[in-house]
Formats: sequence, structure tokens, C-alpha cells
Amino acid sequence: MTDQEVWFITGAARGMGIDIARAALEAGHKVVGTARDASRVTDVLGEHENLLAVSLDITDDAAATAAVDAAVARFGRIDRLVNNAGNFYAGFFEVISPAQFRQQMETNFFGPLNVTRAVLPVLRAQRSGHIITFSSTAGLTGQEFVAAYCASKFAIEGWMESLRFDLEPYGINTTIVDPGFFRTELLVEGASTNWPELSIEDYDQRTQSTIEAWKGMNGKQSGDPAKLAAALITIAAQERPPLRWLAGADAVQTAEDKARLLLEQADAYRELSSSLAHDDE
Repeated sequence: MTDQEVWFITGAARGMGIDIARAALEAGHKVVGTARDASRVTDVLGEHENLLAVSLDITDDAAATAAVDAAVARFGRIDRLVNNAGNFYAGFFEVISPAQFRQQMETNFFGPLNVTRAVLPVLRAQRSGHIITFSSTAGLTGQEFVAAYCASKFAIEGWMESLRFDLEPYGINTTIVDPGFFRTELLVEGASTNWPELSIEDYDQRTQSTIEAWKGMNGKQSGDPAKLAAALITIAAQERPPLRWLAGADAVQTAEDKARLLLEQADAYRELSSSLAHDDE
């Protein structure tokens, strides 16, 4: 890595992506900022000699390849890929339509896969690079009203944990970012959040009360995305960046609680679980 790196950031026109792109530029790096509409990137970040705004729908693999080609044509290389773009389909499992569930996976899981597939030939040729993918505390533990979102983030966690073994021989690092609650657009209806399409009487009251409660949380989340972005620049600059970074005190607490729960479950049935080998073993 050089002092001036090239950061390829998806979802750079809203939410956490804006702060990450801005922090990278302020650190002296070059930034390829992508969004469905490239003009939105320059609307929020302004014109900058080190900024290339590119239109990209991450669910379109051909668009991902074109965006990577544009990045290399402009800056010659890519050093950090930040898979940040995503959305949020909230609701109890039975009232999230099959189409909504598939769209959740298409954006939050297959989207990062598309972009990473497009970037990896560049990183392998360089024999260097760093893939940073945003997951969530919802990728560490199941939660109420987020069956589809948790599924997409658990999938991201498994993919990224496995990807590290594929890429380490080529000098490419991987980092999963697990943020807690941050004051972004995630809970803004029509921006990132989508409510259930279906209605089942058993769930109706719980659905409505949960939606109202979540709407009330918007703008009150404790995490500061600008601080996360600045910290991410620091994390990325380490010689061996972490395989997983828990962002926020609530994320640390969630990870600790999950680790304790797994140990408790292992201990609770240790004898039974350990008695399942063939008798001739």
C-alpha cells in the first residue's frame, strides 16, 4: 500500500458511505464513490480531483465490472474495496413477501459478491489489497422483526470468514465491520427501510407497534457515523487489519453476549454432544 490509496466505496451517496468517502478524501486518498446515480455522489461530496463518481447498481454484475474498469482507467489501481451499500427489509418472517426476502438477499448479499468478483482480478494482479465488508450486529445474533436482514448479514459473515483463506496467499486482507446502532438513514422509510408487504392478523398488532417504535428510534441512535469513518481509516492503515471490527459499544456487548451464549450451549450438552462417534472409534 502507498500513502495515497485508492478506495472503492459502494453506497457513497448516503448514510455511512458519505462519511467513509469524506474521511478517505480528508486522509489524502483517492476515492471511487459509487451510487445508483453518480450525480448524487458529487451532490453530497462536491467536486474533488481525487474523487471519481460512478453509477453502480450492485445487483448488476456487468455494471460492477464497468465501474471497476472506470476506476482503474482513472486511478490505475484499487487498494481498498468497501462494500457498504445495502438496504433493510424489516418484518416478521411470514409477512415479508418472498419477493421482498429475495430482494434483501440480492442487495445485501449477492450485491457485495458481484462487486468483489469484479474487483478481485485487480487486487490479485497487484498482489495486494483489502476488502472491507459491512455486516451488522444482526449478522452476529438473531433479533425480532429482522428475519430477512439477519439472514443477509449472517450470509455475509460466513462468506467473508471463508474468503480470507482464498485471498491470503495473494496478499489480500479482509475485514468484516459489525456496527451497532448509528445515526444513519437505515431507519428512514423509503430511503433504506422497507416494511412488510403482507398482512396476517396474528402479526398485525405486533407489526404496527414495532414499526412505530422503530420510527421513534430514527435520529436517536447513539453511534456517530463520522467517528466510525475516521476509525475505519485508522483500522485500514494497520499492517494486519482485523478480520472483524466491532463498531460501537453496543456491538462489543452483542458479541460478548453471543460468545457467552455459545459457550453456555456447548457446556449444557457437552456429554451428549461428545457421545456421537461410532463405537469402533
